[in-house]
Amino acid sequence: MAAHNYQTIQVDRLGRVYSITLNKPPLNIIDLAMIEELCTALREVESQPETSVIVFRGAGPKGFSAGVSIHDHTPDRAPNVIPRFNDIFRLLAKTDKVTVAAVHGICLGGGCELATMCDLIIAAETAKFGQPEIKLGQPPPVGLILFPYLMGYRKAAELLFTGASIGAAEAQSLGLVNRVVPEEQLSQALEDLLREITAQSGIILRHTKNMLRRAAGLDFEKALQESEDYFVQTILKTEDAKEGIFAFLEKRAPQWTHR
Repeated sequence: MAAHNYQTIQVDRLGRVYSITLNKPPLNIIDLAMIEELCTALREVESQPETSVIVFRGAGPKGFSAGVSIHDHTPDRAPNVIPRFNDIFRLLAKTDKVTVAAVHGICLGGGCELATMCDLIIAAETAKFGQPEIKLGQPPPVGLILFPYLMGYRKAAELLFTGASIGAAEAQSLGLVNRVVPEEQLSQALEDLLREITAQSGIILRHTKNMLRRAAGLDFEKALQESEDYFVQTILKTEDAKEGIFAFLEKRAPQWTHR
């Protein structure tokens, strides 16, 4: 068990596996406090050379995560929160440890970005993946990079333009998910996958991931910086980006001005 006194996540270490559970049920909303704790945990695990695998899970029956707090997307907060949220992905882009997401139920917005950033995803049949940000007048900065990279332009465009969600089986067919199992078998299936991975040499796993990442050809950190800059400097200055967030918070339909 990690020594840090986390409030929004639960961290456990068993053998070569470091487990991070988003622990704010029912929806495991990723607020600024959780962002900071996720970054702390990821920096902590980098100091553990004996750890080979980082696992992400969501607490409670509702799902993995419904995404980043809408309150943190308001014009006064988003320019600060988005770069800090993206720090999670910068840390994940640098790690040479294998990353795995075990997903059940809802996996939306920033939660979907966190899961799809992982090397591997094992999902319950109940899982629903999606980037609904367009409905709030904003694009998903990380999803814009990962969706076309993982599934191709056409389907990525459809999902990002409509904000639609897809089930676990479709996510698997598109290459977002590795394995799909009944929800009651998710924990056992995760244990089986972790056993397969940790049976291998830790140093060879690290070298394999480093070479695999180079061979895949995505300069994620450069793309993320470009996406973040565009989001903060252009998207957040539009009237509709503000309208989408305030309409959601005020529980009304947005009135787009297309400006």
